[in-house]
Amino acid sequence: MTEYLSDLEIAKRSRIRPISSIAEEAGIPFGAVEPYGFYKAKIDTAKINAKPSGKVVLVTAMSPTPAGEGKSTVTVGLSDAFRQLGDQVMVALREPSLGPVFGMKGGATGGGYAQVLPMEEINLHFNGDLHAITTANNALAAFIDNHIYHGNPLNIDPRRITWKRVMDMNDRTLREVIVGLGGPFKGVPREDGFDITVASEIMAVFCLSRDIHDLKENIAKITIGYTYDKSPVTVKDLGVEGALALILKDAIKPNLVQTIEGTPALIHGGPFANIAHGCNSIIATNTARRLADIVVTESGFGSDLGAEKFMDIKAGRAGLEPAAIVVVATIRAMKMHGGVAKDQLKAENVDGVKAGIVNLEKHLENLRQFGVEPVVALNAFVTDTEAEVDFVRNWCADRNIKMALTEVWKKGGAGGVELARLVKEVLAEKQNFKPLYELELPVEEKIRTIVQKIYGGDNVVFSDSAKKQLNTIKDNGWDNYPVCMAKTQYSFTDDPKKIGRPTGFEITIRELIPKTGAGFIVALTGDIMTMPGLPKQPAALNMDIDANGNAVGLF
Repeated sequence: MTEYLSDLEIAKRSRIRPISSIAEEAGIPFGAVEPYGFYKAKIDTAKINAKPSGKVVLVTAMSPTPAGEGKSTVTVGLSDAFRQLGDQVMVALREPSLGPVFGMKGGATGGGYAQVLPMEEINLHFNGDLHAITTANNALAAFIDNHIYHGNPLNIDPRRITWKRVMDMNDRTLREVIVGLGGPFKGVPREDGFDITVASEIMAVFCLSRDIHDLKENIAKITIGYTYDKSPVTVKDLGVEGALALILKDAIKPNLVQTIEGTPALIHGGPFANIAHGCNSIIATNTARRLADIVVTESGFGSDLGAEKFMDIKAGRAGLEPAAIVVVATIRAMKMHGGVAKDQLKAENVDGVKAGIVNLEKHLENLRQFGVEPVVALNAFVTDTEAEVDFVRNWCADRNIKMALTEVWKKGGAGGVELARLVKEVLAEKQNFKPLYELELPVEEKIRTIVQKIYGGDNVVFSDSAKKQLNTIKDNGWDNYPVCMAKTQYSFTDDPKKIGRPTGFEITIRELIPKTGAGFIVALTGDIMTMPGLPKQPAALNMDIDANGNAVGLF
């Protein structure tokens, strides 16, 4: 009988090498490595002199479902497969947030035999980056309230403060709060609220800055609110950008770890893709490009969210172009998008796959609009049948789409070699990458372009509040920023229940939030929340620690 091991058990049984050995293999100078224990390190990128030249392979996915798709697992397994083929490769990932770790989604270190190690430390506090980002965010909130308490020389209107506090946990109770109660010595009473740390603009600035100097300049540009005459107030006006950058001076250095097979991995920054831009830091990606010929990275959720933001926000800021794109798909997800219930996924249902493959089809069409040829990674599950897999294989072949059955969860890099070979064929070809829209377009036209070309919608409806905010954006000269759509990950629409490939719908924009430090406009749709809540049965209920201090039940 086959022994079933959890991801954590597989990780604990795996051989992990000293981080100094991984750094040496990656070509990182000894003086650039700052160890955090035996198996983790920070990298001082200022001591790496090579120019970024490695080719970037972006991993995205079809629309996620409760059945799970395994995008991070494929990302890690693909990097190990390249290594098995003799390529100089690094993988660049986002850092996990404690919100989903203790909530419903789980961690972000891959799974099975395609994981990054040490998985339990990475999924918990790692090297402290998210704590530093949380501290910087909340320090700014304290500076704002202190400024008002001590006379408010900038004439900030407390009713128009847009900066919120954050914490790295799902806590719906903190979405709306009142601060400053208790009399004159306790501050000025006003409405406030909390976002989750990964939705903080500090996180976005952190991930979209090229170095510590760029970080400081971008922090200075953050708009924290408005004066009584509705003029924007920035961090530079408060004069605290230096202090905030100081808090982040160590966090801004990317983190070096390793996969189970010893492939060097940089894990740095972790914005969500449904409420933020969903990509790891520019610093980590470009550092990997300096050290490796191939860099495998991922963007959050499906192509309509993380991948679109990678193309239209990150790529331009980082000065890179994706040389190939992998789209992770599963038979299970196709069945769910085809209307098959979750408890019926184990039974063969080719008709269900046929009905749900339209979701994958739309994602492939989306990516081809950016001028880069996608490759489908059909992530294998034990319940998949030969007839179901053959249907997908033939469907891809009929449309001249490269597809590989991928078994990295079970086999590690060996299960991704076919995929790696197909990706290398794309890497050998010239791609014609281009963003979806020109930055000179009005904000409302950028949003309409995303809705019509990426989501397949008919039109966009702006709330009265969003219309007023459009005027504010134009009046302040912020209309040349790209757009960061905040939308459910489960559907192309703003309704998570409309799965598959919906048509004939409109997207409603209820609010527009200028993120002037990050350099984009957030467009909130549907009922998307910047502070998620925990599910009825959070993953935390299965977690514990044993008498020897070892994690238990962490996936």
